[in-house]
Amino acid sequence: MRLTLLGTGTSMGVPQIGCSCRVCRSEDPRDQRTRTSALVEVGGATILIDTPPELRLQLLRSRVQRVDAVLYTHFHADHVNGIDDLRSFSLKQDSPLPLYGPAETTSHLARTFNYIFDGSIVPVDGTSKPSLTLHALEPDTAVTIAGAEVLPLRFEHGKATVYGYRIGDVAYLTDVKQVSEANRKQLQGLKVLVLNALWWREHPTHLSFGEAIEVAQAVGAERTYLTHLTHETSHRELLAKLPAGIEPGHDGLALEIF
Repeated sequence: MRLTLLGTGTSMGVPQIGCSCRVCRSEDPRDQRTRTSALVEVGGATILIDTPPELRLQLLRSRVQRVDAVLYTHFHADHVNGIDDLRSFSLKQDSPLPLYGPAETTSHLARTFNYIFDGSIVPVDGTSKPSLTLHALEPDTAVTIAGAEVLPLRFEHGKATVYGYRIGDVAYLTDVKQVSEANRKQLQGLKVLVLNALWWREHPTHLSFGEAIEVAQAVGAERTYLTHLTHETSHRELLAKLPAGIEPGHDGLALEIF
């Protein structure tokens, strides 16, 4: 299995528009954080997690040639607004590209991007639109997607429902605030955990660094990588302060999991 962190930035990205802080001005490429997404390659299939606004640039950078399915964590703009870039993949294949996620997310996509999902909206001759299908997932119920077993896990994110996903020995959790004891049991035995962490202080809808460290140590994955990072902490600074086995992720980071 191969896991690539395509984007590791918070909703405003890093550098942040109009900001001249030291992290936004950093020349360390690991401090250039596009909005959060990931790619899982397993058993010959490629599964994309979320479609952020920079998706096209992320896929070009990582030289992604195909996507067999998309998992959505939730419907916030920084996780869905690159959906039209899926057109490149759907045009290459004979069948629609399947998208999966919480029911409220699939409903939101159908409403917000109705030009894609409303069959009565037909592209003008010589133009195209993405060919996609929506599938709502039930939490805590494993399903086979693109040949891989995927376990959706439900979390709260303010007023929204967020799904994290476990695929084999890898779990990807972003935009979560709490990880319950039941969820922690479902995450035992991981080789890699990807977990959101915003900053050191508390936040109402995201884990802080301290909270993420506590969750990571309780889960006990061999390696934990933090994502959804802001411009408040540089990669180098955060790496120096985190305990062994926990690291900040960065855009383009590719991990081989055996």
